[in-house]
Amino acid sequence: MTTDASIQETAVLPAEECWRLLQGDSVGRLAVWVNDHPEIFPINYKVHHEALVFRTGAGTKLASALGQQVALEADGADTDGGVAWSVVVKGPATALERTPEVLDSIGHLLFPWETGRKDHFLRIVPESVSGRRFRISAPLTWGGPLDEATRAGLE
Repeated sequence: MTTDASIQETAVLPAEECWRLLQGDSVGRLAVWVNDHPEIFPINYKVHHEALVFRTGAGTKLASALGQQVALEADGADTDGGVAWSVVVKGPATALERTPEVLDSIGHLLFPWETGRKDHFLRIVPESVSGRRFRISAPLTWGGPLDEATRAGLE
């Protein structure tokens, strides 16, 4: 958390800054619609030609994302500096052919955390990119009543 008054409480980020932050990170959460409810999956991604690319195996994530509108959120924080950021990308997820160019340029850079076959490359071509940067504030300044569990942990 920070008390540095030079850092704005919340700032909307321009698209260029959102892309810079996405390029400097590689972990996000993919939101998809599964049957009648939303699901969120952690993914490892890379920025490639102003799109996001990730690998996945056969299953719910692939079936629910392929050809559908999805959202990806990535976040980061500089806890020493007391600043955090959040970027959201929305757009359709499409299959990316496993060409030699794809395998050489991004296939070797995507390192899924979970074991298993990840034979499918998906690309999210953004229809919207939005982000914000904000100060990390102390819990007692959040503006709401503290529940007893939180209050006990702070005393």
